[in-house]
Amino acid sequence: MTSSNLIGGHVFVAGGLAKGGLKYAADIGAEMIQVFVTNPRGWALSEGNPAEDAKLRESGVPVFLHAAYLVNCGSPTPETLENSIAVIRHTLRRGVETGALGVVVHTGSAVSQPREAAMRQIHERLLPVLDELPDDGPDLLLEPMAGQGQMLCATVQDLGPYLEALDHHPKVGVCLDTCHAFAAGHDLAAPGGVKEMMDALNDVAPGRLKLIHANDSKDPCGSKRDRHENIGAGHIGAQAFGELMRHPTAAGVPICIETPGKVEKHREDIELLKKLRGD
Repeated sequence: MTSSNLIGGHVFVAGGLAKGGLKYAADIGAEMIQVFVTNPRGWALSEGNPAEDAKLRESGVPVFLHAAYLVNCGSPTPETLENSIAVIRHTLRRGVETGALGVVVHTGSAVSQPREAAMRQIHERLLPVLDELPDDGPDLLLEPMAGQGQMLCATVQDLGPYLEALDHHPKVGVCLDTCHAFAAGHDLAAPGGVKEMMDALNDVAPGRLKLIHANDSKDPCGSKRDRHENIGAGHIGAQAFGELMRHPTAAGVPICIETPGKVEKHREDIELLKKLRGD
């Protein structure tokens, strides 16, 4: 069961989405990749290169896209909401063009408005975008955050109301970030902590886990601080990642690092995860 997890990372695409991304993947030993197709810290919508898209589709490497960090469909600011919907719609379209399996989006924050208003907004504005997706298009993957401020999703239990707001749409999946979950209060370093979290995830969102972001944490459990660390070098520890891959809910789910460093450190993290997988 554990050997079915493809292990890879978020890759740098200098030199082209396919050319640069696939080279970086080879350099770090990645079996899958995650990429940005727009500026992660801006609203600009970058058009793709059809030739590069084709190379990516034909590479045989499973691809996931990550939407820009600024996206927040729970924002009370109309401009932020409009831009967020535009970025998600655009990234999903780029997902179709690149053959991506999923598009990761942060679940956002209510900021200064009531949580109920933010959830109603998500239902009214994001649900129609999901209905536009072709059946063979990418899933939209909800990534819970570390729990700071008025975040709408932090613990895996928070996914319940979010999925309800989206009518449990069949194109909605989950991207679980281990650092975020740890920061939000899931003690993955404690005996039984991984099992407890994964069991809860399976109860709330059965069959919806499509991607795992494997990141250790620079800060203790419950810190609500999103600071990634290399695998085994943080407060979570390497053992938890082995336990994660052995849990039935994680069977066949790709695992993507977003850890500090570049080629050398990323290769080390992937090699360690492969060892924990049981290679």
